[in-house]
This record gives sequence, structure tokens and C-alpha cells, in this order.
Amino acid sequence: MTRRSLPVAAALAATAALLLTACGGGDDKSSDNDKIAGADQESKKPTKPAEPAGSSEDSPDGVDVSLPKDMNLVFDWDKPKAKNEAAAMDDAANYIRAIFRGVDKRTAKEAAVTTYSTGDGLHYAQVQINDRLDGGRTSTGTRRYYDASTRSSTNGKSVEVAFCSDASKFYGKEVKTGKVLKTEPSPEDFSHFRIIMVQFPTSDSLWQASKVFVEEKAAKCQ
Repeated sequence: MTRRSLPVAAALAATAALLLTACGGGDDKSSDNDKIAGADQESKKPTKPAEPAGSSEDSPDGVDVSLPKDMNLVFDWDKPKAKNEAAAMDDAANYIRAIFRGVDKRTAKEAAVTTYSTGDGLHYAQVQINDRLDGGRTSTGTRRYYDASTRSSTNGKSVEVAFCSDASKFYGKEVKTGKVLKTEPSPEDFSHFRIIMVQFPTSDSLWQASKVFVEEKAAKCQ
């Protein structure tokens, strides 16, 4: 999934907040029609470059998205044939990786986060990271993402990437003590994500999460 490195990564964008719950969810605001939510929203140009880190193998867009060995994210899906949808799906996965990299590095200002998100997508990532930081927690175990689908907006600059998440083997871990906070499997472990990815203005290979909708306890994912 290596693509050419970019000299400039995305930066913070001030937006109205899509306030979501701390454990990774929010109200599913699916519309009744077939229009992609946020399809007319364009990616924001950067105001400050993010510093690249790591090898190009770990950094498909020049930014490190690697995670510690005990934080295993499995993306169990097939890429679509359409070039833009495949690129958007790749970067939706990088967006998820970026969130957990921020958790591991203990900062919501992690370069990968500001590269792969903008607008409400950036706000969502910051909420997820800061909740774990405030609770003195990181994450450990295996989280699986599956049953992915994509659909493009009419102008081709926005792609909705939808998928399921199984966190039944993914746990919180206390940073100070290293204690793993294991829980029993339950419907709360299953979520359905809809992420609106928008094309970065100066690149045809970088896509950013601009909006995130999460359905918790998703029956369709169990």
C-alpha cells in the first residue's frame, strides 16, 4: 500500500464539533436518501507541515503510522477496483491507525492524525485520543475491521468508506501499571463506521477523514 511520499502533510482545521462518545462512537446520522453526507466538503489545505517519521514502508504518505506490537489492527477487507475508492479506503485505514498511534504516543497532535483527518474527522480523532490520555490508558490486543464498502460522490472528490469493527479482543491498558483491563465479550464490542474521506487538494493519492459516523452495538456487525 506504499504510495509516493508527500512533502507536505495536513494540519489542524477549526470546525464545529461532532461530539462523540469517549469509547469511539456517536449518533449514527444516516440519511434516508443515497447522497453521501458531507460529499460537498473539500479537504482543507495545510497551515503547518507535519514532520515525517519512519521509513517509507511504514509511511505511505511520508508520515509514520506504525504501532507497537501489542496493538494489532487487522483490516480484513478487499480493495475496490476504482482507483479513488481504493486510495480512500487505504487512508481510512491509516486514519484509524493514526488515532491509535496518537494514543500510544500520548498526544492528539501526532503528525499522522493531522495528515489523515480534517474538520469533524480531526475532532473525532482528538476526542478518542484525549479520552484515553485523560484516563491514563492506552490500548492493547487485536481489533478487527471487516465488511467494508465504498461509494463515491458525483464529483469524485469524496468517498464514503463504511465498515464493521470487532473490539472483543481489544482492551484498555493502564499506562502506569501496565494492567490490562479485560472485559467479557458483549454487543458493545461491535460498531459500524461510516467515514467520509475527501481528496487532499494538491494530491490525488492522499485522502482525509472529514466526517465520522459510528453506530454502536451494531447488530449488522455481530
